[in-house]
Amino acid sequence: MIDSHTHLDSCEPGNDELVGNARAAGVRRILTVGMDEASNRTALTAADTFDEVFAAVGRHPNAATGYDAAAGADLRELAAHPRCAAIGETGLDFFREGAPGDDQRAAFRDQIEIARETAKPLVIHTRAADDETITTLREHADGVVVLLHCFSMPSRVHECLEQGWYVSFAGNVTYPKNADLALAAATVPDDRILVETDAPYLTPQKRRRERNQTAYVTETARFVAAQRGQSYEELEAAVTANAARVFGWDA
Repeated sequence: MIDSHTHLDSCEPGNDELVGNARAAGVRRILTVGMDEASNRTALTAADTFDEVFAAVGRHPNAATGYDAAAGADLRELAAHPRCAAIGETGLDFFREGAPGDDQRAAFRDQIEIARETAKPLVIHTRAADDETITTLREHADGVVVLLHCFSMPSRVHECLEQGWYVSFAGNVTYPKNADLALAAATVPDDRILVETDAPYLTPQKRRRERNQTAYVTETARFVAAQRGQSYEELEAAVTANAARVFGWDA
């Protein structure tokens, strides 16, 4: 199994234990995600520290305030790091008061270009901005490999698949209130699906009282496999192949 999206603070003393737990659960690759200038660097440090860890570098929509040419230059420098496997997460988030909308849009557009320049996949975060996110990607991300992280648009899943985008499901797909998300997970073709933790958030239903960690991606995967009428091993093979294709890892 591969965890396509987690937040692993390279300065946190418990990281050896968390990575060890992931290994014991059979997780072979981990993508840890930067959100801003500081966490991009800790993500790359974690990737340098652990053989199975790679990093995504980006400016999260809620951290996009003041995004300018200097911010873009910083991301381009970090994106050249050999352990950087993806750009983002980026996108739009109008759910809470974070960065101004125009700053989010500027960061989003520029990160699409960075992904194109570097030939690295683009990790998308969208919340309360479905229409604009989809329109922006349609108009500007042609030729870019797009991964919809923590997928939250079940009514638009077929529309997203028609664009050739990858769809990744996190622990919230296991929540009883999200039956529509579980149904979407059942409809994504084998060659477009990924499963993730989004650790330390969105812990799978059976562990809702705990802090999420990479090892728990296997529990989400078992749930998703059941929705799809597949064995865990069949879904694991599909997810592993997809992640290898998206991020350039060994299958």
